[in-house]
Amino acid sequence: ERFAVAFWRATGSDEHVNQVRERLTGRGLRLEGDSVVDQANRPIALDDESALYQAAGLEWIAPELREGRGEVSAAADGRLPALLEPQDLRGVLHCHSRYSDGKSTIAEMAEAARARGWSYIGISDHSQAAFYASGVSREDMLAQHDEIDTLNGTLDGFRVLKGVEADILADGRLDYDAELLARFDYVIGSIHSRFNMDGPAMTERVLHAMDDPHMTILAHPTGRLLLSREPYALDVDAVLEKAAAKGVAVEVNADPRRMDLDWRYLQRARELGVRIEIGPDAHSRAALEWTELGVAAARKGWLEPRHVLNTRDAEGVLAFARARR
Repeated sequence: ERFAVAFWRATGSDEHVNQVRERLTGRGLRLEGDSVVDQANRPIALDDESALYQAAGLEWIAPELREGRGEVSAAADGRLPALLEPQDLRGVLHCHSRYSDGKSTIAEMAEAARARGWSYIGISDHSQAAFYASGVSREDMLAQHDEIDTLNGTLDGFRVLKGVEADILADGRLDYDAELLARFDYVIGSIHSRFNMDGPAMTERVLHAMDDPHMTILAHPTGRLLLSREPYALDVDAVLEKAAAKGVAVEVNADPRRMDLDWRYLQRARELGVRIEIGPDAHSRAALEWTELGVAAARKGWLEPRHVLNTRDAEGVLAFARARR
């Protein structure tokens, strides 16, 4: 009979618990351990968490939101977001193949994506400056495009998109020339070198990259590797503001070693109108499963389907990329 309260107390942060406690107090109730009692100190029956929140005058709050970051007042006013669900995603865009450092062929990656119920996959191998990740030469990239065209000719109801993960060079230029960049359906820009630049220089590097009209998505924006590399110096607010102004999507990289952009920035991105892309950064078929971690992070950041680029179908993604150009 105390499970609902015990379960809730074990889920929310201290800030969240205290804010709900205050709401209960304002309604003549009191939280006592794993029970809610009335003014006569009698426990009230609460069958589940929904009943607990109702007793506090609140809508049920999803566990991911229980951080004391405005969710209690939103629940009181009926303003909680309709959070993103895994099935809302129509495809993924940040994936690698054997052309660079991936473990699977393009056809194998497409088959695995289709088996997950998606309608497209974007192949975004590393550009040639990424020698450490078997970056793809211009000639090999053109050959990849031919392979994708051939593969698409055999697929019904599924599409492989031509992408690239182009290195953002030290001066903020994207790897490859404009003529080649224009051949891609979309371009992911990311940093893989010179991590020790100071904050103003690194921020300017990223801001300059977003001026390139070919750039569709900024990937793993802060460069962190959990438990092994701190984020590089970067004014994230300035980057999000520029992304909103330029129409560049910002990635939640779902690789469990990255989880970058950190979910704490996502509410600000939402406020600014920044489109978020959830990318598994998959180097194998199995790694496509990491997409679900990105969805979890997006939910913690209050994101709804309308905020996420890859809830669009393939034509919607292509339209987003074309709008930049």
